[in-house]
Amino acid sequence: MNQILNSNESEEKNSSINKEIKKRFFTMQFSISILLITATISIYIFYLYNINKKENVSKKLANNYNISKLYSENQNYSSINTYIDNGIEYSVIGLIEIPKLNLNYPILSKINDNLLKIAPCKFYGPMPNEYGNLCIAGHNYDNYKFFSKLYTLNINDEILIHDMKGNIIKYFVTDNFEVKENEFDKVITSNNSIRQITLVTCNNSNSNRIIIKAKSES
Repeated sequence: MNQILNSNESEEKNSSINKEIKKRFFTMQFSISILLITATISIYIFYLYNINKKENVSKKLANNYNISKLYSENQNYSSINTYIDNGIEYSVIGLIEIPKLNLNYPILSKINDNLLKIAPCKFYGPMPNEYGNLCIAGHNYDNYKFFSKLYTLNINDEILIHDMKGNIIKYFVTDNFEVKENEFDKVITSNNSIRQITLVTCNNSNSNRIIIKAKSES
């Protein structure tokens, strides 16, 4: 009889220990999940903060461009305007505007990873609104910023290029396609008898490059 009682007590004790272990395990699992969620949210907020910070620099450059253009009318004005923000030098050669996408950004004169985080950058071709193929690259942030919505453009959609001489020329989309990362020979082809622009951004779902080609009517 004592053996049966002792056995029952032992089973109850083991059951209580198992419940306590499970309780502690689930508490620890819950705490880790909360920490992971908090860390993920914090990283995402920091990511958005950095994007917005770069966006603000881009807007400041666009505003400076507009002010410079206003004061440069009827003068022999330089085609490149240089601005310094927080010790960093930016050279703006024009603006790109796409009314359908509510897009308006300065075009920077050269390209590197840091500059691409600020605004679209020229990487090949002539100055804005000159004859030839001006190629402009911009980041795809998978939202409404920079060139994220470029893929939604259709044939004959309008793109405006503002140059540093105060000219605004309309370009109309002629093609919308994708290329592999190493197929840039299809991007930089040029015809020096027409004004053409080529916009390039990443397709983040397959690592291809989204290409928009447009040309002016004159």
